[in-house]
Amino acid sequence: MNNKYINIYNNLINLTRNKDLYKTFIKQDTFSDRLLFFLIHFAFLLKAFKKNDPKVLQDIYDCTFRHLELNIREIGYGDASINKKMKDYINLFHSIIEKIDDWDLLNQATKKKRLKSLIYVKDNDDLIAYFDNFSVELENNTLNFYIKSVIKTKN
Repeated sequence: MNNKYINIYNNLINLTRNKDLYKTFIKQDTFSDRLLFFLIHFAFLLKAFKKNDPKVLQDIYDCTFRHLELNIREIGYGDASINKKMKDYINLFHSIIEKIDDWDLLNQATKKKRLKSLIYVKDNDDLIAYFDNFSVELENNTLNFYIKSVIKTKN
């Protein structure tokens, strides 16, 4: 397996470990919630860099989902269910991409509605602000920045 884009995967993992993302949950966060945040971050990353070389983005997509699959296998999912789970996760990811594709053009109420359709939290205003800031941060950096190093995040 080509690990050329492993830093992007590791950056996404670091971003999903941000405790501030989970402070508005009604219930305790679960693997599914963390996976959802991982996929949302990944969707924002691909959205921000969609004008880059499509082959590079496809390689990043393939590498990220391959590592995700390997890590899901490590936590105990069996071979019989992993293909179905990965298909579900990929479909969820494409649904997320549709919801955030025009994120920068949306008003607060529409952002709230779209985010609420993805994840249930008490109040998603903080999450909207977080993803607005994340979107700006992505625009202020290059794809190479995320490929070459692992970013530091506050936890």
